[in-house]
Amino acid sequence: MKTIDSKSCDDNSKFSFNTANRETAESILSRYPEGWKISAVLPLLHLAQKQNGGWLSKDAMEHVAVILNVHPMRVYEVASFYTMFHLSSVGKHVVQICRTASCWLNGAGQLTELCKKKFDINLNETSSNGLFTIQEVECLGACRNAPVVQINDDYYENLDGRSLEKVLDQIVADFVPDYSTNNSNKSSGFNK
Repeated sequence: MKTIDSKSCDDNSKFSFNTANRETAESILSRYPEGWKISAVLPLLHLAQKQNGGWLSKDAMEHVAVILNVHPMRVYEVASFYTMFHLSSVGKHVVQICRTASCWLNGAGQLTELCKKKFDINLNETSSNGLFTIQEVECLGACRNAPVVQINDDYYENLDGRSLEKVLDQIVADFVPDYSTNNSNKSSGFNK
């Protein structure tokens, strides 16, 4: 289980949704019946994380708890369980490499090493330019096209070192990468 980084949480600012996100939060909450608003915890945490620069501060999680009218621990439990939520500051691009069986057997370990070397950081660290954070995560649910890497909200499948390096270089150059499964009808990534 992840722990909340207390240093990162002490940012001396109270979090609250901006006007646009407050309206989005109200829209999200309207989808759930009375007595079941806690079910909106995932989309509200996602909204808070997006507004907060890619991570959830303690204040952001407490704001979500107030909106849901629940004890903050209920929100912390959810945020600390899912790898999509970051409890300390992360880079602009979070590179999550699947480490479960099919990805590992198809080269995910080499992809992790490539990223560590390319950005001169270890797992769960952020590059000196603030662009990349590297993480290994449990199953990303695309085993058929292993190995899989998720960068922010996009999946990249059937990767090898060359194809992942191409994606990362495009991101560094501020280009949208050629391929992700979120913006293509293809069922697999780069051709090896």
